[in-house]
Amino acid sequence: MAVRSELLICVALLLTSAATASRDFHNREAPIPSQCYTRTESHFNPCYTCHQSYPADARHTNQQRDGFQQGSYAFSDIGVTNHWTNLFVDRTEAIERISNRAIDRYVAQDNYAAFQADAPRQPWVLDNLAAGPDAFDAGGLARDGSRWVAFNYKPLPSTFWPTNGSAGDVMIRLPAKYSTLEGKFSRDVYFANLALLELAILDLEATSVTAIDEQRVGVDLDGDGSIGVTKLVKRQPNWVGDAVHEPIPHMLYPQGTEFLHTVRYLTPKGTGAARMKEVRYMYKQAFLPLARLKSVYYAEAKEKHYGELPVLIDRGEQGVSNRMGWILHGFIEDERGYLRRQTSEEMFFCTGCHKAVGTTIDNSFAFPRKIPGALGWRYIDLEAMADLPNRGETRGEYETYLERVGGGDEFRQNREMLQRWFRADGTVDIAKVGRLTSIAELIQPSPKRARLLNKAYLAIVHEQSFVKGRDTTISPATNVFESIDREVPPLPPDRHFHWDIRLEADPF
Repeated sequence: MAVRSELLICVALLLTSAATASRDFHNREAPIPSQCYTRTESHFNPCYTCHQSYPADARHTNQQRDGFQQGSYAFSDIGVTNHWTNLFVDRTEAIERISNRAIDRYVAQDNYAAFQADAPRQPWVLDNLAAGPDAFDAGGLARDGSRWVAFNYKPLPSTFWPTNGSAGDVMIRLPAKYSTLEGKFSRDVYFANLALLELAILDLEATSVTAIDEQRVGVDLDGDGSIGVTKLVKRQPNWVGDAVHEPIPHMLYPQGTEFLHTVRYLTPKGTGAARMKEVRYMYKQAFLPLARLKSVYYAEAKEKHYGELPVLIDRGEQGVSNRMGWILHGFIEDERGYLRRQTSEEMFFCTGCHKAVGTTIDNSFAFPRKIPGALGWRYIDLEAMADLPNRGETRGEYETYLERVGGGDEFRQNREMLQRWFRADGTVDIAKVGRLTSIAELIQPSPKRARLLNKAYLAIVHEQSFVKGRDTTISPATNVFESIDREVPPLPPDRHFHWDIRLEADPF
């Protein structure tokens, strides 16, 4: 029966794929993001933060191994045309029509409350989320009893830097049994399991935590031979609490894991405003062990080798599938500023990053970038965050990124970043960057730029032209191909970089 059921599921997936593949999308290659059309000029490499190859004998669950794609323009016949044409639109007049007072008032409005009232069928909605940190306690646990937990993570370079258009936050929620003991909620159990998840995803042996009472968990978490209050959790073979009989998978989330991510406008200070551009949701509907994942990655590579176009598996009201166990759902502003469900094509865009890139861990970006240990369990706080290096490196991640990319964004057109942190000869002012006490100083825009970015994006909202791109550009992009010349050489080997999405861990 199990074999027959699995066969029926496969048939259903194929039928769904066939149906969605025939849709008349504006961009049949929407999973290729706009950043992939950047002119590298045989030197600049913004590609390495997505495309990576881990050793073939490693236990790393990402088997994409696409590091060779750094600086490569190996696109399909349809993909060679850049369909993200909003990059090339001059929005000067649209920006000038919006006053500073009007845009400040607009971004300060809460459009999440109305969305919450209109979305009673969404069991993942969190109360008062527009308030940001006020929706959570000091340890990141949501105040509304929903069990969502905010974590402090370092934004991925550089699309998710506020200076390039948006601020964001991310929350995680594990299934109820990971937060209960004998059916009753236990904060100690929940944060013990969250710490064990951190160890599994980041492949660590131990991590610091805020005080956990081992007696309430029933496990010697720190391995010191006694049961007491601990601030250290070491690897365990199984989860704790009501999930105690389940083994902890290596570098994979358990089935039922959820992520909630908001993308926000900017306040004049460059922080996240109350108004949301998007609400994004991921749900791990099915658990695929490593052997199954390898077969999916192989199929993905085979499809690309033969130039097959990607297909969309649309689950209707549930969202879209990435074929690796995750369901992706998204909401975006309508022309009046209310959050609406994204169309199938708009969500097709999401499957590119949350499936087919070699740098993610179990298709996720944010959690692998959690600030290590106890300081990582709180709402995102750029002011309190240093420029930590990546796993295996010693220099600050952002400082290194600026050098490798040659700018403060993939397109090398963020003039404010170039003026602030680069010398006249185009090199990074290492001494100036090194004096910074937090990454907020580096990646938050000036009030003038924040308002310009908000106005430029609002023009896209009024047009509802997201299928042509949702990147916030104040002026037309000049370092981006409108159409790929297949004769353009890839980046030379000495401009390829090995990079680990995980941050270097603190020694407790």
